[in-house]
Amino acid sequence: MKYSYKLSDAVHLLSYLHIYQDGDLSSKAIADSIESNPSVVRQLMSDLRTAGLIVTRKGAAEPRLAKNPREINLFDIYQAINMDHDLLHVDPKTNLKCIVGGNIQASLEKYYDQIQAAAFNEMKQISLADVIDDILQRQSTKLDLLKKQI
Repeated sequence: MKYSYKLSDAVHLLSYLHIYQDGDLSSKAIADSIESNPSVVRQLMSDLRTAGLIVTRKGAAEPRLAKNPREINLFDIYQAINMDHDLLHVDPKTNLKCIVGGNIQASLEKYYDQIQAAAFNEMKQISLADVIDDILQRQSTKLDLLKKQI
């Protein structure tokens, strides 16, 4: 099974833009942080720009958030990126002559829709600022531990 890291990478990119807003914001620098390719970063930036989450200028490595991080939630980011927006997927190839195979798709779709709605509601409660604050808190804790070891 192949996993998509687009949401994770998009949140990473937006967090990077905020934390390093006075630093190197080139697609290469961001790609180095994500450990990805600059072209992947540029595609994500294009999606995020189209969704109104970032502002960019052609020919300038000066992308910035279009809104306060408190005004951007994980669902906004999820919706912005170009990908399949179903969290769970039902196997479409089942034996329709079998009791289970003939009914599992409709049964699971009902439950998957409930799960997805709950997940989306949770995503709406988590802001980009929450993620950024957590990142900075974790870094601060790491630095404190290093100081104690010295």
